[in-house]
Amino acid sequence: MDIGLLLPFIILIGAMLLMTRSAKKKQQQAVQMRDRMEPGTGIRTIGGMYALVKEVHSDTVLLEVAPGVQAVYAKNAVGAVLEADEYERIVNGEPDHDADAPVVPDDASSLVSDGGADKTDLSKTDSSADDAETGDANRKGDTDSR
Repeated sequence: MDIGLLLPFIILIGAMLLMTRSAKKKQQQAVQMRDRMEPGTGIRTIGGMYALVKEVHSDTVLLEVAPGVQAVYAKNAVGAVLEADEYERIVNGEPDHDADAPVVPDDASSLVSDGGADKTDLSKTDSSADDAETGDANRKGDTDSR
């Protein structure tokens, strides 16, 4: 057999091994993340809901989705285990801004000055009409002289 015929198959098998290894690594990281859950931890589900962990069982988790409202979810439905300060910031809606960062206005009205002295008058005046007529006459004269 020629090595040239086997080379594409060897490359394909190598790529498949690398992809399965990467997928296994991600799966192990997800399992470790879910094992970090304990009562009182804030989480985000894969559906985007934020909740507090009340109880952790082997395959399920009891979550408090609102004050006094509890629901049972599969552990696989947990998308991320959040740090306490991050959970509080997201749930309570505290703004995340620096004191040194510039404040950007919500609309452009604050960017426009209200002073009337800076406005430019764009209306046509009589002198500009005379200039236009002179320019037209010069153009007519140029065509007549040719």
